[in-house]
Amino acid sequence: MDIIKYDVFTLTVNKGNPVGIIVDGDKYDDEIMQKIACIVGYNECCFICKSDVVDYKLRYFTPGHETPLCGHATIGTMKYIVDCLGINNDLDFKIETGAGILDIHYNYDADEILMEQANATFTPFEGNKEQLLNAIGLSVEDLDIRYPIVYGSTGSWTTLIPIKTLDSFQRMKPNNHLFPSILKEMPRASIHPFTLECYDQKSDMHGRHFSSCYSGTIEDSVTGTASGVMSAYYLKYIKGSDEVDLMIEQGNEINKEGYVHGYALRNNDEIEVKISGTAVKSKIFKIDLI
Repeated sequence: MDIIKYDVFTLTVNKGNPVGIIVDGDKYDDEIMQKIACIVGYNECCFICKSDVVDYKLRYFTPGHETPLCGHATIGTMKYIVDCLGINNDLDFKIETGAGILDIHYNYDADEILMEQANATFTPFEGNKEQLLNAIGLSVEDLDIRYPIVYGSTGSWTTLIPIKTLDSFQRMKPNNHLFPSILKEMPRASIHPFTLECYDQKSDMHGRHFSSCYSGTIEDSVTGTASGVMSAYYLKYIKGSDEVDLMIEQGNEINKEGYVHGYALRNNDEIEVKISGTAVKSKIFKIDLI
């Protein structure tokens, strides 16, 4: 069977974050979908399925499990669909995901996909901070104590850790198998350290993303969903405003650099989140399911 690879949050092949795209997803049951994702080995594979209510249903699998939403896989898959349509104008879609029905917009002039995420949700991290920092190769001295450590989600839970300086990110060495025992409130969550120091002057935040030990991967190079909730974090805990428009960089430490545009808007008691980014077709390859 064919796997279509797109590199996301970049226009350079083999940078950013790869997604394996599978068309005719309805042909496969959950067990086969999981097997395909395991064979491909990317942080996520995305299966395009038929929807009874909107344009498409997307299902996302890591090598270890299905996840309700994946930002980079959505951006890459929708860019593939747009490329197949061969359009020369803006276009709107609705997609069905495990995180609900979400709006997608293709901006023809920018050649970017804008995706809605679920409204941001936060819950406090009440575990041992020293153990948490040690689990990614750092110490509590690296923590930026101006801001809280929290679990955040716009469709998938991650642990947001504010770090003081950019140089700490080169020293990070994740011990993913330790995460569940430390993240007692959310043992299946990933870990997403970030800083306000950046490599690129046009960036507002820099991050890395270490996978849940259940995902079958170690690190996600450039993360859409985590960048979305990080934008909401910036609005809620750092800027304290009603709206933010951020450029987020990631992947530099593993030579997979890419950029995510993150938007967060306060609407009464809710924080609405969108992200946008580019994607480029990398290759088509075959795998054998036998």
